[in-house]
Parts: sequence; C-alpha cells; structure tokens
Amino acid sequence: MTDKPGERKHQRHPVPMLGGIAVFFGVICGLGMASSMADLTLIFPIVMMMAAMLYVGALDDLTGLSPVFRIVIEILAVLVLIYGSGMCIDNFNGLWGIYQIPWSIAVPLTVFAGVGIINSINMIDGINGLSSGLCIACSLYFGANYFHLDDIPNSVVAFTMAFSLMPFLVHNVFGSKSRMFIGDAGTMMMGILLTWFVIRYLSYYGIERGLPGGLCPIANSLGILSVPIFDTLRVMCMRMLQGRSPFSPDRTHLHHAFVNCGFSHASTAVSEILISLVIFLISNILYLLDCSAEVQLYFVILSSVIFVWGTYFILLRLKNNRAFKFFALHTHFERKGWWLVYQNWLDGKK
Repeated sequence: MTDKPGERKHQRHPVPMLGGIAVFFGVICGLGMASSMADLTLIFPIVMMMAAMLYVGALDDLTGLSPVFRIVIEILAVLVLIYGSGMCIDNFNGLWGIYQIPWSIAVPLTVFAGVGIINSINMIDGINGLSSGLCIACSLYFGANYFHLDDIPNSVVAFTMAFSLMPFLVHNVFGSKSRMFIGDAGTMMMGILLTWFVIRYLSYYGIERGLPGGLCPIANSLGILSVPIFDTLRVMCMRMLQGRSPFSPDRTHLHHAFVNCGFSHASTAVSEILISLVIFLISNILYLLDCSAEVQLYFVILSSVIFVWGTYFILLRLKNNRAFKFFALHTHFERKGWWLVYQNWLDGKK
C-alpha cells in the first residue's frame, strides 16, 4: 500500500499509506488498557464504525472506490452511529428560538453533517501534518470537554485518538525513509470519529449536563472544524460552478495555495491549524462577552469566510509577488540543523 508520485502529488518516491492502520492499532491498544479503569461498553458503536471506515478507506487506497459508493458507506456508518447510540443532532439549544426538533428532521441533518465532516477531513489531507494535526487539536478539545462533563468513556476515546496520532504525525512530518501517509483509511476513520464527537457534544449540551449557559455548541463545534469544512465548501462550489463533479481532483485547496506561493509543508500545516484555533478562540471570546447564540454562529461563519476563504484569494494574488515569495521561501526550516539531526535519528541513520 503505497502512494505513488503523480501530477497532483508532492513526493518523488512511493510512500507507504499504512498510517491509518497504525493509528487504529494504537487506539485499540489504548482502549484495551483503559477498559480496566473505565466502562467502555458505551463506545462500542463508534469503535465498530471506525473499523468499518478503516476497511473501506483501505480498499479505496488499494483499488480506488467510486465517490458514490463511498458516500453510501458513509451514510450507513452515520446511521449506525445514530441508531446504535440513540443520539443525533436533535436540539438547537435555543438557536433561532429552536430547541428540540423531531427525528424525521434531525436524522437527515445529522447524516448530512456527518458525511460533510468525513469528506472534509479526507479532502484536506494533501500535505504532511495537516489532517492529523487538526484532528489532534480537535480530539484534545473534545476530550477535555467530555472530562469536564464526567463522560469518561468518550473522554478516553478522544485522548486515545489524539495520542495515537502523535507517533504517526512525527513520522509523517519529520521522517524521510520512515515517512508514511495516513491514507483514506486514516482520514475516513478520523472523520467518523469527529462526527461522533460533534453528535455527542451537541447531545450532552441539549440534555443540560453541565455546559455553561450561553455557549452556542453549534458555533463552538463549527469553529474548531472551520478550516476543513469551509475549505471543502469553497472547493466543491468552485468545481460545480465550472461544470465539474464536486469530487473531481484538482489543486485548488488552501494548502495548495500556500505551497504554490513557496511555503513549506510544515509551515503550511501550522498556518492552517493556527487559523482554525483563531476562529475557535473567537467563538469562545463571543461567549465570554455574553453574546447570543445567533451572534456567536454568525461571527464564526464570518470569521471562517475571512480567514479561510480570504487567505486563499489573498495567496492567489500574492503568488507572483517577489517580496512575498522571498518571505515564503524562508519558511523552509526543515531538512537542516536540528530537524536533520532528529530526522536521521528517526530514520535510524548514523
């Protein structure tokens, strides 16, 4: 299972795509050890769906599945989560004056959101450290929230995922001979898990388990996932406006714009993760300022448009600017100094 060089690929040599399988193995080992300290039977549906997404993603890595087949599998996986856990996005917590909504509306809404999250994580996986770095940040955030809510099983799952991704992130970013990609197996697995985190987070808020009043959980969740969601929305809309399939491959993602300007993979990944954290911080500042749920959501959407979409179009304009290119080229701090020393140690070179 290797990702071979191609027109849209950055690597010069085939790179193993076993990262997703390695991360899943780490999650299973971590949950196995944690099961002696906490009852983890409640998270059985999510572990099963992670395994299913890992399997489907691995098949896609090996054979290249059609987008329609993948979406059907993703819909089924989200439905299993909904009916296996008895939870879905069925409470808007006062947003626009809406509280509980019927399942006839909530289930399709949850499926739409889940499929969107899975595909957004899959589509931003184009450079080293980006998708895994964002998922580590999201997992740590949700894990801390679940711990605050005394939801120990889901807190364990979130922290286990974050720490299982870290060894992969090290090899993905720093490794040369030891580098591996996470592949569709890993991105689909991470996507279904983040879908579950959002469902669980909104459900806990809806049944009033201790989250502070005034916080808009929808805006909060959207803030931490702003970069993959809004970048994917822009890319898919641009493709459809050009008369192409929204799933047709190209080089129009935000990370492509950074790389085309001369930025390194590491600085691009850090920049996009920082953008996501800034938008998430804005959503929390609005809560601390006691803004309404509607204002929190509108500002998160506006901030995402400015920082995610705005950054893309600014980079397009600056692509041929000499001064900006000079700055971008100075972000290539890898492959030298301490980085090279650590890389040689990681790869087992003397």
